Amino acid sequence: MLVIGKATGAAIIVGGFATLLATVSAAKRRVLGEPLLFSDFALLFAVFRHPQFYFSALARWQRSALLVCAPLVLLLLAWAILHGSQAERVWGLAISAGSAIGIALVLRLPAVARLAQDPDADADVARHGLIATLFLHAVRWRQTPDPAPLHAIDRSTFAQDNRLIVVIQCESFADPVELFDDNALALPSLVAARRRARQWGDLAVSGFGAYTMRTEYGVIFGRSEGQLGFRRFDPYLTALGETSFALPARLAPGNWRSLFVHPHDMRFYNRAEILTAGGFAELVGEERFAPPREGEGRYVSDAAIADAIVDLAQEAIGPTLIYAVTIENHGPWDAGGGDLREGYLRLVRNGDAMLGSLIERLDRLEQPVTLVFFGDHRPSIPGHVQPGGDRHTPYVIVDLAQSSRGDDGLSAAQPVGLTPAGLHQAIFESALAR
Repeated sequence: MLVIGKATGAAIIVGGFATLLATVSAAKRRVLGEPLLFSDFALLFAVFRHPQFYFSALARWQRSALLVCAPLVLLLLAWAILHGSQAERVWGLAISAGSAIGIALVLRLPAVARLAQDPDADADVARHGLIATLFLHAVRWRQTPDPAPLHAIDRSTFAQDNRLIVVIQCESFADPVELFDDNALALPSLVAARRRARQWGDLAVSGFGAYTMRTEYGVIFGRSEGQLGFRRFDPYLTALGETSFALPARLAPGNWRSLFVHPHDMRFYNRAEILTAGGFAELVGEERFAPPREGEGRYVSDAAIADAIVDLAQEAIGPTLIYAVTIENHGPWDAGGGDLREGYLRLVRNGDAMLGSLIERLDRLEQPVTLVFFGDHRPSIPGHVQPGGDRHTPYVIVDLAQSSRGDDGLSAAQPVGLTPAGLHQAIFESALAR
């Protein structure tokens, strides 16, 4: 009413907006297994900057409806604003001011202060409704203080040799044997890596079908979801207050040099600012990679990333961390109009081939190398892989110069389940003197 100048028009817009939120939340729950979150609104700018990540998930009729309806809604809104009543705008201002004061007072009530104390979006939406949950979670998120900075450890604790740690965060990488319950779909490089691994197992990621940044943050910053509280939904929003926890910052006292590799716009998730503040000496972004050629897919291939990693490893001087994030296996998987399942299998096999290539090529380096490989989340493939089941992805940690095997040809190590924060600690310990 403050903007429109018409009570009826304002009511229609508010009602329409509430309906839109409910519709989007239901669609998100169906595809990703969770409702709309307050932190999702921070991605609005990314929708316009990188529409291929979002609009490609819509059906053709949905994209067409959006293209038709969006201009009409904007025209109607502009018409309403131009023909609104100034008197009603004054009333709208008074109502808005009174509502803000009333909300501030209500939030101070003990009964309200006890609401939504735990970051459980599903339970809170069922208990309080979607809009109330969005508001309450945003309030709790703002009330979360930054943690005390992590103290650096003594330089002598770290390895001083020409050690190399390569970490690969592979987009939508999951074991097809588990996804589709078919042993014939075993990935050969993953099987071989498990046989050589110092440690391997399931990585307990919280996202399904999306939310790469949750897993990425857990591995780089080592903060568990319990420690993050309401920040867990999108920890990159507050990461600048937690940079002392980042792997490069923790390794810096040992004179480690850290590189971040990702063939995409580093402004996404504000990586450019956050990762630099977290201690990465160099961000190797999309400018280093040639765009995919015809027939190679929509994104830079995993093979191209493997080539870049090997080049960086060969150029490294002194102890070095290379953290790479792949993108080839980002959905949708029917870009060629084929079967979704087969489209995913083709790309996940490319990720598996990258793992095998890196093991073979990094194994030739005359220096100790630890390779860490994991999937950021499972894919959401309608009709094949849907929310509601397991969410874990595989991880392997291979010491290429020191790998060992048991008598039966399998790794002497038994599978160990980890969280992303646990994997962070395992990587950090690989840099310590031993």
